[in-house]
Amino acid sequence: MPPTPRQRQGRWAEQRALRLLEAKGWRLVSRNWRCRWGELDLVCEKPGRLLLVEVKGRRPGHRDGAGSVSLRGQQRRRLGRAWVCWLVDHPERATWPVEFVAALVPLPPAAGGVRWLRLEG
Repeated sequence: MPPTPRQRQGRWAEQRALRLLEAKGWRLVSRNWRCRWGELDLVCEKPGRLLLVEVKGRRPGHRDGAGSVSLRGQQRRRLGRAWVCWLVDHPERATWPVEFVAALVPLPPAAGGVRWLRLEG
C-alpha cells in the first residue's frame, strides 16, 4: 500500500531532522522502531551517548503549530514505555546516558528552521 500524504510528510520531516543531526556527528541507530507500546522516530548515537528524537512536522496555522501540546501526558508515557522496550532489545546500550528531544519541523511551504525542545526523560 502506498504511503499516505501524512506519512510522506512525516518521513520528509524525519529526514530533515536526521540530516541536521548527522551534520553534528550523530549516527542513526533506529528509525521508526515499533513495539506494542509505541514508536520511536529516531534513535541516534555518538560514542557512549544516545539521543531519542520525536519528530513533529507542522504546517503554518496548525492548532498546535509549536508542537508542545502534542508532547504532553499520554504521548510522553508512550515514548517512555517504547524506550524501555527499545533498551530491552539493545541491552548493550542500556547504561548509556540518553537525551530526549523533540524536533519541530516546519512542513513546506513553510520556511524556517527546525525547533529543538529538550524533553524530560
